[in-house]
Amino acid sequence: MVMSASMYIVVEGEDPGYDIFVNGRMLARNEDALEKLAERLGVQPMLEFFSADQNSMAVLLDEGAGDPEWAKTLPPPQWFSPQDGLETISTLADFLRESPAFLGADTGSIVRELEEFERVLQKTALRNLRWQLAVSWR
Repeated sequence: MVMSASMYIVVEGEDPGYDIFVNGRMLARNEDALEKLAERLGVQPMLEFFSADQNSMAVLLDEGAGDPEWAKTLPPPQWFSPQDGLETISTLADFLRESPAFLGADTGSIVRELEEFERVLQKTALRNLRWQLAVSWR
């Protein structure tokens, strides 16, 4: 069974009061290339905004991934400024819009997902909330 990963946004607090759904499947699938591109463009790679919380680790452990002992040593979740995330997301999206063949046939889908992330982070910034990147495996 092939597990496909998806990246998504978690916003601090119970209910931020707006839709935070994003489709991050293509971003997860192309994470390696996007990390190299971010470094080339001088912005933080997306995974630097990743913070595993107890909930996402519990899900991984339930699915048989991860080590229960290691999960107990997790640092407390880290929260990030939406402005920092927007700098990375917007820089990647701008570059890919100008270079539509850069990641082959996936480029268009990746740009659409980056735009979804951009919209959610803009709303997060307007409300002065913080965020983190999470990854789910299905």
